[in-house]
Amino acid sequence: MPTILLLEDDEVLSETLIDLLENEGFKVTHVETSQAALDVTFQNQFDLFLFDVNVGGMNGFELLKSLRESGEKTPAIFITALTDIASLSKGFDVGADDYIKKPFDFDELLVRIHALLRKAYSSYATHIKTGAFSFDIENEDLYKDKEFIPLSPAELKLTKLLFSHLDKTLHKEEIFEAISQGTELSEGSLRVHINKLRKIGLPIQTLKGIGYRLVSS
Repeated sequence: MPTILLLEDDEVLSETLIDLLENEGFKVTHVETSQAALDVTFQNQFDLFLFDVNVGGMNGFELLKSLRESGEKTPAIFITALTDIASLSKGFDVGADDYIKKPFDFDELLVRIHALLRKAYSSYATHIKTGAFSFDIENEDLYKDKEFIPLSPAELKLTKLLFSHLDKTLHKEEIFEAISQGTELSEGSLRVHINKLRKIGLPIQTLKGIGYRLVSS
């Protein structure tokens, strides 16, 4: 389930966007201030940022600039009533991937979100690579030097999650939610799956007390 961090202080618009995105299959974390957004990014990894610009305190431009300077590469879309070219240019200068002006068509927003996520995941019959390994996101197949590597269902879900977030830290709670699908998954069983993937050569790092990261090489 793709995750979105929504920064929006308009209560009515926020509720509308949350309903829209959740009905589309996204998991949405909503905050009303840039400081709250910063705090939650320290604890969670997201697939997409959806930021309003004019919020209290630090604005959306300053927030994204701060995140980019810290090394955060999550795709970002600004939603704003600002329409001047200078604001548009500033949005891209601080690291935005897209920009949609209020009032906007919700279907257009969904099209932009899906397009940006496809690009970020390098999906649709393409492969994400690290070292000798490549993972076909669409067909969910793992290869090492073009040799197919069979995986158990749980290992396949974990492998897809790791490749989809290459070089990003995945918290254990995120992994549990993504691969358990309602079944009980212990930290011990997760470590077993991680160790099996390491034995075939996948470069998976452990971040003690936090989670795991598949690194590019």
